[in-house]
Amino acid sequence: MNWWLAAACALVAGGLGPCLWGTARGPAGQRVVAQNMATLLLCLVLLLLAQGYGRPSYVDLALVVAVLGPAGTLVFTRLLGDEIGERPPGLRLLTPAVLVATPATVVPLCIATGPGRALGKLVLIGLLLIAGGAVTSVAVRHG
Repeated sequence: MNWWLAAACALVAGGLGPCLWGTARGPAGQRVVAQNMATLLLCLVLLLLAQGYGRPSYVDLALVVAVLGPAGTLVFTRLLGDEIGERPPGLRLLTPAVLVATPATVVPLCIATGPGRALGKLVLIGLLLIAGGAVTSVAVRHG
């Protein structure tokens, strides 16, 4: 096991468990926020696994998750707009989590990858995660 896989295990154990709990229980607003956080963590786990196992195809999966995750959150926000409320629990932690976790994961991966096409994919995924987190935070906040 290398450090990339250890970081992926830490994200799964420490992050995805609470997100799954939040999506299974609680009010609609909390479920939407937990789903958005789970999408972010899943994308970061896929990036770490791609580096840890040396499988570039996992980066493509992370790119798909980075595109479809925020879109799913926006759909849920639209459908559950009346039930979400003004400020769902956990919303104020979502934007800082996106702004800290994404660069903390993507920058070391970019350094380890080196210049090339894979670096472009990593930068694109990082930008999509940050933009998606910002857009979905605003959407959930305003219902």
